[in-house]
Amino acid sequence: MRSLKKQRLPQMVTDAIKEIIEAEGLQPGDKLYSEHQLTEKLEVSRSSIRESIRILEVTGVVRVHQGKGVFICNPPKQPPAITSWVVDNTDLLMEHFEVRLLIEPHAAAEAARKADDKDISDLKNVYQEFINHLMDQQMEQVISCDSEFHMIVARATKNRTLSVLMKTMAQTLNEGWIASLHTPGRMERTVDEHGEILQAIIGHDGATASRLMREHLLKALTSIEGYTKRSLGIET
Repeated sequence: MRSLKKQRLPQMVTDAIKEIIEAEGLQPGDKLYSEHQLTEKLEVSRSSIRESIRILEVTGVVRVHQGKGVFICNPPKQPPAITSWVVDNTDLLMEHFEVRLLIEPHAAAEAARKADDKDISDLKNVYQEFINHLMDQQMEQVISCDSEFHMIVARATKNRTLSVLMKTMAQTLNEGWIASLHTPGRMERTVDEHGEILQAIIGHDGATASRLMREHLLKALTSIEGYTKRSLGIET
C-alpha cells in the first residue's frame, strides 16, 4: 500500500481503506484492521483514520462495534439510506450545527475581509473539485470537498484558533457534512450555496458572506430534519 503523506489526505484516506478491503478480499462480517494498524499502513494521523472510518460507516461500507472493532458490511444495493443513523444521532447532529452556526457566519465575514489571493485560489479549486466529483457521483470525495471548503474559509480568517477548531470539527465531528449531503438534492443545492458564499468572499462583502453562510447551514439542517421525518412517515 502506498504512503499517503504527500497526497491530499481528505480525498485519499477513505479510498485507500476501500482499496485495502478490496485487495485483501475482506467479506461482510470480516474485521478490518485496527485504527493503529491503519495509521501505520497508510502513514497518516489517527484523526484522519477516524474521519474516514466514520464516512465509511455512514455510507454503509463498515460498521463500528465499540470495544470490538470495525467490521465489513454487505455492499449497499442502492444509494445509502441513512435515516436510522440520523435518528440514532439526532442530538449529536443538533450540537454539530449549533456550534457551526455560532462560528461559521463570523468566519465567513472575516474571510471576506482578510482572504488573500491564495485563499481565493484554494476556494475556487475546491469548489470546482466538488462539482467534478458530484458529476462523477464520487460520494466520499464530495463530502471531503464540502468540509475542505469550510476549512479554507476558516483559514482565510487568519485566526489560528478558529482554523484549528474547524479542522478538529471536520476530522472528528463530521456527521453534519456526511448526513446533510446524503439527503436528496442537498449536494446540488450545496454547489449553488458554496458558489454564492465564494462570490461574496471574492467581493470582500463580509455582511453578505455571513448571511449566506448562516442560510447555508440552516438549509442543510432543515434538509436533514425534513428527510428524516418523511422517511419515518411523520407529517412536516
